[in-house]
Amino acid sequence: MNVKNLGHLADSNKSSTKIPIFTEQVKVGWPSPADDYIERPIDLNEYLVSNAAATYLVRASGDSMINAGINDGAILVVDRSVEPQHGKIVIASVNGSYACKRLQLFPEPFLLSENIKYPPIKIEKDEDLEIMGVVLAAINQF
Repeated sequence: MNVKNLGHLADSNKSSTKIPIFTEQVKVGWPSPADDYIERPIDLNEYLVSNAAATYLVRASGDSMINAGINDGAILVVDRSVEPQHGKIVIASVNGSYACKRLQLFPEPFLLSENIKYPPIKIEKDEDLEIMGVVLAAINQF
């Protein structure tokens, strides 16, 4: 999976745009009548970004993370200030090559795809692994 840096998500000099969110949840399955009740509008920056200075966006390319809900072309919200932990989805650089993978720290360090077509990437002791941030959300378009 390739990633492309799109820049920062939030710019403190720009005003935010709030989008309404309905109080009724939409079932994924058999449709139900929608209610006309709306919660307070939300700002997607407020909803997706906890540390604007450490947050950036990247666009995903490929299908190696499809089973984690990251589709080809998804925009990933990545936070550099979140501690990379076992099981988290991260943007990683291995010897200068970037990838979006699930981080496995034990029993041995691996970067894992979320598609059985792709084998795990074992991190050898002599390899340079740098975590560029933890993926907090994927924005997919259909």
